[in-house]
Parts: sequence; C-alpha cells; structure tokens
Amino acid sequence: MRIPGTLRTVAAVAGLTLLAGCGGGNSGSGGRKHDGHGARPAPAASSVDRAKRIPDVGPRLRSRIPAASRQVVTVHGRGADSADATVVLWTKDDGTWNRTRQWSGHNGKRGWTTDHHEGDKRSPVGVFTLSDAGGVLPEPRGAALPYSRSAAFAAPRQWPRTHWHDFDYVIAIDYNRVKGTPPNDPTRPQGQSKGGSIWLHLDHGSGTSGCVSVPESAMRYLLSTLDPARHPVVVMGDEARLKA
Repeated sequence: MRIPGTLRTVAAVAGLTLLAGCGGGNSGSGGRKHDGHGARPAPAASSVDRAKRIPDVGPRLRSRIPAASRQVVTVHGRGADSADATVVLWTKDDGTWNRTRQWSGHNGKRGWTTDHHEGDKRSPVGVFTLSDAGGVLPEPRGAALPYSRSAAFAAPRQWPRTHWHDFDYVIAIDYNRVKGTPPNDPTRPQGQSKGGSIWLHLDHGSGTSGCVSVPESAMRYLLSTLDPARHPVVVMGDEARLKA
C-alpha cells in the first residue's frame, strides 16, 4: 500500500540508472465483392463498434491490452526509422474509448524495433503496463502512481545542457523491469542485453536512446491522471506496426 507523501528508497545510483534505455494476409472472402456465390464479406464496423476500440491500434496489439485497462497511452511513431511521435491519452468510460489529451513527442532516435537490445537506440514496440514513477522533482499534486523522488535520477552533467532536465519526472514503462520498484532499479529479469530503463520522460526536442519523451506539461498531466485502479498501459510503435 502506498502512503501519500512518503518517498520510497531508491535502489540504484545514477550510474546504474543510465546503463541503457534512456540513459544509454487476408483470409476467407474478406475484401471480395459478393457475386451471388459463397459467403458475403463481413459488414463494416458500425460507429458504435469503432467507439469501443482505440483508433489506429490493430487487432494484434489491441488483443494484448488487459481487459481491466481503462487508461491507455498510445505512442504513434511517424515511421519505423523516425524519432517523431504523437502521444495520446485514452480513457474508457461506459465501454467507450475517448481521446483525453494529445501531445507531440519523441521516441528512440533510430526509430522502433520488435526486438529491442541495449544500445540499439530504438524504442520497443508493444503493450506495456505503467506502474511506477519518480524523478528529481517532488511528485505533482494528485499523483497516484507510486512515486520515488531522488537526485539519483539526474541526468549526467556531461550530457548536453538541453538534456539535464529529462528525468525531472519519469514514468517507468514496464519493459524488462520489476514492477513495484523505483523506475531506476537496475534489475532486468530478461537479462542485461535486452536493455531496460525505458521510460516516459521530459522532452528535449529530439530522439531518445529508447524512451518516449513528452513536454513537461504532459508529464505533469499524466502523473496527476494515471491511476493504478484503472490499470494504465502504454501501446507504442511505428504507425505500420500499430495498425497491424
């Protein structure tokens, strides 16, 4: 149980935090015209049916969204090798997904991959839970995700000055990490080579080492809105893979 206002002990120092990630065919008769012989094509989805789905997320990734999820952050990469992305928060009310907020952001500087490895500078494609947050700054008012504040999140001062505030606020993307621990916990259940420390964090205006970055106002909004009781997840990838 999380005690409001209590800060958890950070399990790793900045050097460990920044090792990698941010720091480092059709079937049947579908599509055919009905010629009076055989089955008719399936009818187009009604507007009501479409409202029950998140637009531009295809069946492959949609099937991986937990049934209990009522908050989904989608990250739509512009292309497989692009660092530009659109980030949208969707909220499900009465069975219907509603677009709540939208921002411009960035992903890995080399784009996206379905087989992320440490140092590839690409963001992993997939559906991941969002369970823990933290940063250099105190948690924003109303934050519900467990939050760990520590100077250990600070970006190294040998980085460009424009990157120094990247980790003022972060939300851990649960890729190759242990849920329920601070975002900079170095434990990687799938092994070091699979990378880690994949976060939502503040944007510095260009691609990341594998994380997703958004404006500070977006991070504040997400931290004050995402609710563990609504089982938030992120669905992320380039446009083609998202729609697959």
